[in-house]
This record gives sequence, structure tokens and C-alpha cells, in this order.
Amino acid sequence: MTTTRYPFPNLNTLPEDIKSRILETQEKAGFIPNVFLMLARRPAEWRAFFAYHDALMLREDGNLTKGDREMIVTATSGVNQCLYCVVAHGAILRIYEKKPLVADQVAINYRKADISPRQRAMLDFAMKVCTASHEMNDDDFAALAQHGLDDEDAWDIAAITAFFGMSNRVANTMHIMPNPEFYLMGRMPKK
Repeated sequence: MTTTRYPFPNLNTLPEDIKSRILETQEKAGFIPNVFLMLARRPAEWRAFFAYHDALMLREDGNLTKGDREMIVTATSGVNQCLYCVVAHGAILRIYEKKPLVADQVAINYRKADISPRQRAMLDFAMKVCTASHEMNDDDFAALAQHGLDDEDAWDIAAITAFFGMSNRVANTMHIMPNPEFYLMGRMPKK
């Protein structure tokens, strides 16, 4: 099975800012995530994608943790049947939450997952954004508020869901496969 529909560009031919970020990620993770290389085929899109990704996923304020953000990605990517995002973001979710089973649970059926009622309400909102955003109403926001999540948190949940909905569709269409390294990350406690 091929890794992608399109060949990865040569790392040494990429613009310096993109090459630098890719090498920084490789240094930190120990490998280069396939999505970094695939999107680098189009430098302007790569920059736009990662600028918005970072604005959503690395945001310091608000009530959503990094684990919450990865949980949203993993659960909605499961509904969108995006193998790359379920595996890659599921690995990050396992690490942030320090729960080796949580990613598999939320990707398949978050309603049966070992998560908090607050996280379940967050995912209820995300799933409605993912599958029926045209039906969103004040009751959806009220359900979040019962768990201490405000309108800004709702914005974050919706934006993350929408951004990764786009990402899921690109990854599926371009046949971006997960790196093998993602499958084991966060499954066994570090010694």
C-alpha cells in the first residue's frame, strides 16, 4: 500500500521556514509526521494550515485543555473516517490524558468512553457541529454552560471541529497514511 496519492517533496528543496519547522518536529517527535511532508507540496497552503492549526491547538487561554482539543479531533475524525487523524491525534490524546485506552474509545463511541461528563458534553457539541451544524441552537450552548464551558469555549470546539473536518477530507482524498510510530505512542507508561 502506498503512503500517499502524491509523492512527498524533497525536504532539501523546501522553503527554509517550512524545512526548519519540519526538522524541529522531527527532533521533538523522532520522526516527521506524513501530513507535514504532504502539505509541504504547496508551501502557501502549508503555512496557512499550520498557522490556523497552531492558533487552535496551542492556544493557552480558555477552558479547553490540550487533551480536550485532541479529544475533539480524535472523536470527530472517527466520525469522518479519517485514519490519519484518528491515529495521529489519538496518539497525542493518549499522551496528554495519560490514558492508553481513551483514544480508541472516543474514536469509536465517545458515549461509552472513560471520560468526564464535561468532556462528554464537549464531544456532544463537537459531534453536532460535525454532523448537523445547521441544527445548532441555544440549547447546545446551554448544555456546555452546565459544565463550565462558555461561548468562547463553544467557539473553540466549533473551530477545531470545522478545521479538522477540512483536514480529514484532505487526508482521506490524498490518501495520507499514519506514520507507524503513532500507533504505539502513549500506549505503554514511560519507564
